[in-house]
Order: sequence, then structure tokens, then C-alpha cells
Amino acid sequence: MTLKIYNTLTKRKEEFKPLRGNTVYIYWCGQTVYDSPHLGHARTYIVADMVRRWLKYRGYNVFYIENITDIDDKIIKRAKELGISYKEVAERYTKELEEVMEALGIHVEYRPRATEHILEMIELIKCLMKRGYAYELDDGVYFDTSKYKEYGKLSGMKLDRIAEMGHRIEPNPNKRNPADFSLWKKQKPGEPAWDSPWGKGRPGWHIECSAMSMKYLGVPFDIHGGGADLIFPHHENEIAQSEAATGRQFVRFWIHNGLLQIKGEKMAKSLKNFIPIRDALKKWDPEAIRLYLISTHYRKPLEFRETDLDKTSKNLAKFYALIDRLRATEKREGNLTPEEIELKRKISNLVKKFEKFMDDDFNSPGAISVLFEITGEVNKFLDEEGRINGKLAEEIEKTVRSLGWVFGILQRKGVEVKRELISQLIDLILDIRNELRSKKEYKLADRIRERLGKIGIIVEDLKDKSIWRIRT
Repeated sequence: MTLKIYNTLTKRKEEFKPLRGNTVYIYWCGQTVYDSPHLGHARTYIVADMVRRWLKYRGYNVFYIENITDIDDKIIKRAKELGISYKEVAERYTKELEEVMEALGIHVEYRPRATEHILEMIELIKCLMKRGYAYELDDGVYFDTSKYKEYGKLSGMKLDRIAEMGHRIEPNPNKRNPADFSLWKKQKPGEPAWDSPWGKGRPGWHIECSAMSMKYLGVPFDIHGGGADLIFPHHENEIAQSEAATGRQFVRFWIHNGLLQIKGEKMAKSLKNFIPIRDALKKWDPEAIRLYLISTHYRKPLEFRETDLDKTSKNLAKFYALIDRLRATEKREGNLTPEEIELKRKISNLVKKFEKFMDDDFNSPGAISVLFEITGEVNKFLDEEGRINGKLAEEIEKTVRSLGWVFGILQRKGVEVKRELISQLIDLILDIRNELRSKKEYKLADRIRERLGKIGIIVEDLKDKSIWRIRT
């Protein structure tokens, strides 16, 4: 099946093909590092990572970058509050961001920082000035939205409505148009600044992403993503200034994820309703957090509930329990039995079903449901047969882990050693219990079985042996 992605720009699903060979170039709007990253940010980056992983699963090379905005009004304000420099604020929260992303298993090719690309931003602004799309006022340089005739094509926002909304637009009565946005902000007392043709100052928010994305990914590139709250004005303004400067299409596909909400409101620092990722990691497994945040389709908002995340943790345990059971079940050699051939066929069809869901605009809820179907089919087989061909068991585990990898789950390293030790310990307990049974100490043997059952270990007594499995 062909991969189809919903493109915010065209408002429909479109067939995806890379613009340049077999490599997909992706830019995702990253963090403004003035405070701790929270679970709302985590959802954005986990969605991005899922997109990256699925493209790699499908055989593409992926070059993915995610910026760090390390100079901004919010950073300057936070530095004043803490009595430290803006650099110290940015470094503190950049370090925290990198640590929690590592804990969540999110990796990027590069995280360019805004302050390391000031020259590229100045050159882009100079180009816009030369082409007649920008003008200078006493407080900085602005983009003239009236000169870019396609302004609003991403968000559907009309220029005459923007004045009424006052939505995250710089207020200056001397601007040519209410929607005009800042490209360069002239220095205010006590603020960090860089030299430019327009005097000392610093870049506006929007110009940063245009300059960095075009430097590393070229024009046009394949995918630009971010939270749905960035569609306007940020991404709308990125398109305007980038296409005005180059005369070419900026980005082929625009992907936006729905926001994480608490009681119907966006999780945000400004609303003081956020849960820092570092706090969440103390309470929940990072893989459970990942699975939870893509349990709803990425384009839909997700209402955060701790009980739902707890439930997801239990579901994750069921997938790991399947791997445990496959490893613990008695193995047989030789050719596959008719029942094993049928199981293999069912799993092959379910893998295709998983892939069909993911090729349909990264339908993660549908794909996750397939993992449950695979778990059910394998457990049913093991319940009925009691043993399995060794190579088939390895193949099934590899398949489950491969599908889990798309979501960043079922990948723990080092855990397998602990699981093997647990498996050996349970085998030892059953050996002792079988000795008790051989000595007709049935009451004590039954107590051991009951105690194991209470912690989720199901023991079944067969004619000449006992077998165990983890309750799923």
C-alpha cells in the first residue's frame, strides 16, 4: 500500500514520495528553552519520532532535525526572574530537554540552536528587504504581508480578520498592515543583541526556523511538523517569508499533531496545568508514556488522565508478557505443524493489517489494536498446544519487537537478562513444587501454586510435568 499523509496545506490525504531520491528531509519545530519540557511537548516529539520511525521501517533514509530556540522574549524574562543570564537559562533547560528525550528514546540527527545561526537569519532578512517584502521601523524590521499574495494559505486566516484577533502579532501602530510580523527586533536596554545592518538586535521568532531549515534541508524539503497551535501564526509566517525570499515552494507536506489537554484546555506553562516530563518519568515507564501519547490518532487532541496512562502501562505489560511466555514455553524442533503454519499465516496477515493502518496517515490506534490481535492469537495457540517450534517462537518475538519499534516500545535492553533470571527462578520453584507433589505433599504444592497465581504466574499441572505462564 502507498503511504498517504494528511497535508495541512491542502486539507487532504496525499500520496507521499520523497522529493530527492530515497531520503526524506524533515524539520520539526522544537523547544523554546525557558522552562522544563512537559508532557504536551512530549506528545509532539513522540509523534515526530513515530513518523520518522515509520518512514525508516518503510525503507527510507531519514534526515530529521529539530531546532532549539535559545533566544526569545520568554527566555529573557525568565533570566530576569532567576537573576541569571539568558545563556544560563537556555543551557539549563536545553540540558534537561536532551536528558528527558534520551530517556524517552527520542533521537534526532541534529538540534540546531538559533543563536548559532544569526548570520543566516540576517542574510535571509537582507534578501527579503532587497526583494521588497520587508521594511524597517524604529523598533525593528517587519515582513510586509500585503506583498505576499498567498498569505493565509496554510491556516485559512484572512488578513482583514487578523487585525480583529490580535493573535500573537507584534503591536506597533506604525506597521503597514496589522498582520505584519517581526523579522528583527532592535535592542532594548539590558537585552542580548547581535550586530546587523539595522543596528544591534536579535531575530524574531519566525525567521529562526526558516533560516535553519533551509540551511540544512534545502528548498523545498519533504516534511515540516509541529503542534496544531503553530499553524498560525508561526508556520503561516514561515511559509510567507521563505517563499518570498526564494520564489519557490518551501515545504511539500505540513504535519500537525493535536494537543495534549487537561480538562479541555491545552497543557501549557502559561496555564500552569502542565506535568514536567522528568516528573512523569518518575511515575511511569517511558515506553508506557510513549504508547499512551500515540494511543489517539496524532491529529486529534488527547485528554490527559492518569488512569488512562496507568491502563496503558498494564497493556504494555501484556505485550512483554507475550514475549516472556514465548521464551518460557517448551520448544520443539523439526518442521512446522499444520497449527503452527496456520498461526504463522495469521500473523503475516496481521502484519499487513498493521502496515495498512500506518500507511493511512500514521493511524497508530489501529496499528496498536493489531498488536493486541497478535497477542491474542499467540496466547490462544499456546493455551491449546502447550509448546511451539523454537524457530517460529523466535520469529514471532522478532515480529512483535519490530512492530513495537515503530512506536518506540518493546525495545528495552538489559531487561531480557532480568527476565531470564525470573524465568529460571520460577522454573526452580516449580521443580521444588514437583518434588513436593512426588512426596504427596499436595497441600503445600497447592499453596505454592495459589501464591504464584496471586502475583500473576499461572501454573498448569500436566501428566508428567508442570508448566507456567504470565497472566495476560
